[in-house]
Amino acid sequence: MALSSTAKDVGSGIAALYRRYSEWLVSITWKRFFLLSLLLLIVTSVLSHLPPFNWDLATTTTRVPSNRNVDITVDDHGVRIKPKGKRSQGAEVIIDEKGVQIRRRGDAAFGAPSREIIIDEHGVRTRPGPDTPDQTPPTPPKQPGARSSVGDDIQREVVEPLQREVAQAAREEARRHAQEMSHEVKDELATHDLAAEIRREVMDAVSELGQTERVVHIRLGNYLPQLAFLLILLSAAIKIAYAGRVKAEAHAAQAHHVAEEESLKRQVTEAKMAAMQAQVEPHFLFNTLASIDHLIEVDPPRASLMQKNLIALLRASMPAMREKATNLGRELEVVRPYLEILKVRMQDRLRAEVIVPEGLVSADFPPMMLQSLVENAIKHGLEPKAEGGSLTVSAEVVHGKLAVTVADTGVGFARAPTAGTGTGLNNIRERLKLIYGDAAELKIAENTPSGTRVTIVVPYKAT
Repeated sequence: MALSSTAKDVGSGIAALYRRYSEWLVSITWKRFFLLSLLLLIVTSVLSHLPPFNWDLATTTTRVPSNRNVDITVDDHGVRIKPKGKRSQGAEVIIDEKGVQIRRRGDAAFGAPSREIIIDEHGVRTRPGPDTPDQTPPTPPKQPGARSSVGDDIQREVVEPLQREVAQAAREEARRHAQEMSHEVKDELATHDLAAEIRREVMDAVSELGQTERVVHIRLGNYLPQLAFLLILLSAAIKIAYAGRVKAEAHAAQAHHVAEEESLKRQVTEAKMAAMQAQVEPHFLFNTLASIDHLIEVDPPRASLMQKNLIALLRASMPAMREKATNLGRELEVVRPYLEILKVRMQDRLRAEVIVPEGLVSADFPPMMLQSLVENAIKHGLEPKAEGGSLTVSAEVVHGKLAVTVADTGVGFARAPTAGTGTGLNNIRERLKLIYGDAAELKIAENTPSGTRVTIVVPYKAT
C-alpha cells in the first residue's frame, strides 16, 4: 500500500509539472520560444567541454579504414599492391603463385634507375626494370689481322668449351630440381588446399593493413546537444498540442457562459411577459365583467353568451400561461373566445375571422404570442378607428416554416393616439431569438388597403 501511494504521489507530481510546463509554453510567443531554444543549444555546447561533462565515462577502440595512398587488389591471381598516382615513387608489390615481385619505379630527373626484386624458389635476385636502358659496355670488335697468343687459343679451344659444358650441366640439374620441387609444391597445395588458406591469410593481412585503430572517448558531454535538441522538439510538439487544448477549453467555457447568459435573458423575458400578462389580464377581466353586468340588465342573452366566452377564455389561457411550449390549436382556443367577447363589446365595429387549415393546428407554436398580436391589433388598430374594421388570423407553411399572420384594417402601425411603447413586440422578438435563434423572426408590414400585417415565422414541426 505504501509503495502504491508513493507511485501515485510521484505520478501526480509529474502530471502537475507537465501541466505547469505546458501552460508556460503556451503563454510565451513562438519568437521567444525559438530564442530560448537557440540559447539552450549554445549553453549545452559550452557545457559539454567543461567538467564534469568532459570526464571520460568509458574508452573504446575501433578499427577504421585508413587513408593509405595505395590501391590493394585481391583476386584469384594473387595480391597486387600499387601506389596511387602516376608520379608516386612507392614500390609496386605482386604476390602470386610464382612468388613475390617488387617493382620500384625510377626517377630520371635524379638519375635513379628502376629496379625489380624477385623472390621465388630460386632465391632472391634483382634486375633492372623494363624501362632502364642496358648500360653494359659493348664488346669491342676484333681487329682484323690481329694475332692471338697461345693462351688465347687454349682459352678458346679448351677452357671455354669445358665451361660451357659445366654450365649447361648445372642448368640442366637446376632445372630438373626446380621442376621436381614445383611438382611437389603443386601436389602439396592440391592435397592440403594450402592455396586457399594462403589467400585468406593474405587477404586478412591486407585488410588489417588498410585499417587503423581509433580510440573513442565516451563522455557525458557528447550527448548534451542531442538531448537539448530532443527537448526542443518535444517542447514544440507540446506547445502545439496544448495550445489546441487550451483553445478548445476556452471555446467551451465561452459557450457555457453564453448559454448561461441566454438562459438568464430567457428568464428575464419570461418574467417580463408574466408581469405584462398580470397587468393586462385583470384590466381585461374587469372590463369584461362590467360589460356582462351591464348586459344582464339590457340584453340577458348577450350577457349569457359573453359569460360563456369568458369562461372558455379563462379555461384555455390559464394552462397556457404556465406552459413553456404549446401548439397552434391551443393558442387558437384562447384567441377565439377573446374575439367573441370583443365582438359583443364592439358589436358591428369588429369583424373577426380565423383561417387556419386543420392540418396546422398540431404545429408547435410558442405560448401567448398570438394573443398578444391580436390584443395589439384591436387596441392600437381597430378600436381607435370610428367605423372599426376587420381582423384576420391565418396560418400557412412557407419554405418549410410556419407563418402565422394577424392582419387588421385599422389606422395603421404606430398611428393611433393610443400607440404603445413597443414593449410587447420587443418581448416577442427576444423570446423568438432565445427559443429559435436566427431560425425565427417577427415581420411587420402595411396591410392593403389599410391597417397592419404582423407575421410570426417559426420552424415548422408537427406534434
